[in-house]
Amino acid sequence: MQPFLQPLVWLPADHRLLGEEGHQSPFLVLGDKYARALKQCAGAQPVLFPLADMAQIPALLGLVDGVMLTGSPSNVHPSHFGQDVLDACLPLDLQRDALTLALVRACRESGVPLLGICRGFQEINVALGGSLEQSVHERAGHFDHRDPEGVSLDQAYGPAHEVSFAPGCAFAQWAGGDTAQVNSLHGQGIARLAHGLRALGHSSDGLVEAFEIEGAAAFAYAVQWHPEWNCQENTFYRAIFAAFGQACARSHAGRKTKEAIATV
Repeated sequence: MQPFLQPLVWLPADHRLLGEEGHQSPFLVLGDKYARALKQCAGAQPVLFPLADMAQIPALLGLVDGVMLTGSPSNVHPSHFGQDVLDACLPLDLQRDALTLALVRACRESGVPLLGICRGFQEINVALGGSLEQSVHERAGHFDHRDPEGVSLDQAYGPAHEVSFAPGCAFAQWAGGDTAQVNSLHGQGIARLAHGLRALGHSSDGLVEAFEIEGAAAFAYAVQWHPEWNCQENTFYRAIFAAFGQACARSHAGRKTKEAIATV
């Protein structure tokens, strides 16, 4: 049997009730756009461990070459940063929280490449001790970062505002300059940045839009926007995934070398 040559990247599943009102059933869900972007723009194979729990994280991380925390309709439960739920109508996913917050810390400790997108960006901040604004649009000085209602997907994921990057940082290199236009589809945002995270990008209202885990042993970046959308057609978004894919490929090579040594 030929060895599998693509890096394996773990994506978490969402826990949702789907179906008509009164006849809903629990489902484990992964957005196609995340898996497809990973495959097409990072050259990696997405994998799921749908019912993984905290205790299994160390063993499962030994099987993969990276972790990508996706966006989701659900929000991180505010109890994780010491707040009550302000809007009971917004979806939550405590089962995902239980896995991903621990997974973030494990990736940092073990040096597994990590990319966070939207909810994943917020998960990293909360996992490392930061907090979130539950309704950014209600905070004085911030504009509405939510996607407009009643528009097509292409419009919803189209350029919404500019992000300014720290000069010379990885995002500035990927964008080919110190600013870039990004989409915006989130209601929550960072309030307090966790210790150990370095903000690398801000929107014009001062909201953190990109950060890195300082001193990380491998790729460890996150963004508040959605670079997975049409990443093949957007050179900046594609560059983010390409860099993540390269980091995962290095991790893959190292993992295979260790496995080969172990069999000798």
